[in-house]
Amino acid sequence: MSPSRSRLYKPALVAAMIPLLALSGMMQRRLNHDRLGMGITRGEPLGNTAPPVLVFTTVALGGFRGLIANALWVRAADLQEQDKYFEKVQLADWITKLQPHFTTVWVHQAWDMAYNISIKFSDPRDRWQWVQRGIELLRDEALKYNPDEPLIYRELGWIFQHKIGQDLDDAHKYFKSEWAREMDQVMAGTNYQTLIHPQTEDEKERARILREKYKLNPLHMKEVDDEYGPLEWRLPESHAIYWATLGLKRAKKEQQITLRREIYQPLQLAFQRGRLIEINVGTNRQYQVGPNLAMIPKANKAYEKSMEEDAEFRDHIANAHKNFLKDAVYFLYTHNRHSEAEQWMRYLVKKYPDATVYDVRNPSQPPQKIADLTVDDYCVAKVTEDISETSRTRVQQAVEGFLLNSYFNLAVGEDDSGTGYSLLAEKIWARYQNEISRVKQSQRIALPGYGEMKKEALDLFDQNYDPDLVARLHTKLGLPAPTNSPPAGPTNAPTSRPPPGSQPNP
Repeated sequence: MSPSRSRLYKPALVAAMIPLLALSGMMQRRLNHDRLGMGITRGEPLGNTAPPVLVFTTVALGGFRGLIANALWVRAADLQEQDKYFEKVQLADWITKLQPHFTTVWVHQAWDMAYNISIKFSDPRDRWQWVQRGIELLRDEALKYNPDEPLIYRELGWIFQHKIGQDLDDAHKYFKSEWAREMDQVMAGTNYQTLIHPQTEDEKERARILREKYKLNPLHMKEVDDEYGPLEWRLPESHAIYWATLGLKRAKKEQQITLRREIYQPLQLAFQRGRLIEINVGTNRQYQVGPNLAMIPKANKAYEKSMEEDAEFRDHIANAHKNFLKDAVYFLYTHNRHSEAEQWMRYLVKKYPDATVYDVRNPSQPPQKIADLTVDDYCVAKVTEDISETSRTRVQQAVEGFLLNSYFNLAVGEDDSGTGYSLLAEKIWARYQNEISRVKQSQRIALPGYGEMKKEALDLFDQNYDPDLVARLHTKLGLPAPTNSPPAGPTNAPTSRPPPGSQPNP
């Protein structure tokens, strides 16, 4: 190449590159626009609400963010295998700053906090702090950048339902008590209207805390309660339902089944233990839970609606619905509401004519069809079936229900029946305690003392039955009359303060 041509060659290349680069930029903008419109990109701007460090990393590092995040994710997997969860949490924090739309990292990080790290501590207060951090990570940060990700809503609901609501953690009672206390401070003495349209300074402050700290929308809370309630918002199952229903509004059809499970599973738990009982011991307030029988009609309607809307998974939901109805009959019967138990048993048999129950007293026999049993025979078989499974919640409710039956029969003069129910309750309690004595860490799932359960059942009777019956019972038991007698006439008023939006029975 001649010197003159050489001098012209490079400028010519530069001149050719300029329009090509301009064309490339135009095409890239067009591609970015199309990708955003089709929802196939995760590189959209974060907006002004994101922390400066997050905006900086997403802009300054550009395409290298993915490479760095992948390297950190590989390292995080190695740390998990080495049981080094504290270090993994720090790495996960960096990954979320590099890739805030990487849903899996948010979920894993929250799980590590609520489960893997919390159990490293023996003090319930330390455990609770890490469980809270897991909730806050998903609720306050992950949803800010991924408001349409059903998986985040599902995991958030799962922590409430499983980690706080179940009894699998030694500190589960502390978790429940602390959550109830926090919600009580915000919602005590309020209802949905005062939270949606606050008037006083106190109402405005409560509504602000509810929205800003707990990210709860009172309007959606009311919608959830209207459809599934009455819900007790001091219990974790209500919050599991709240977040699942919020996610369901944003989920695609193929994503909805996991969120539907996060509605009807905690819904069944809320029915079984959705009534909060306050116990004041000196200056300390303690909480116990009992069944929320008022939820049965709406919960049943919710199951049927889910089956109609999700034909693909109808059989799965129907199985859960059948178990719910079996529990409804059983819980109503053991709480001396026999006519309602018979009504729901007829509905159960009509809906699921092949439903069965095992009679563990005759293990060699096949399961019995519920259609062939009276409600009495069914409930006897059901309670023995449940006790054989050492299910703490079910056994506790059975003991409470039989004690209430005992007190009712004593009050109306049926002494033999009253004594029989009392003996049955004590036998169930003793059998369960004996069964779990062979289980490791049995204290975690042990029932309260039998004397304590009798006192709680007596308090429940005093609050829910006619004053004349209450007076007869106290006379029969040789006890003084209760100091705060309920209003005249029978009532099904709840033993705890009505949830926001509900009206107490007259």
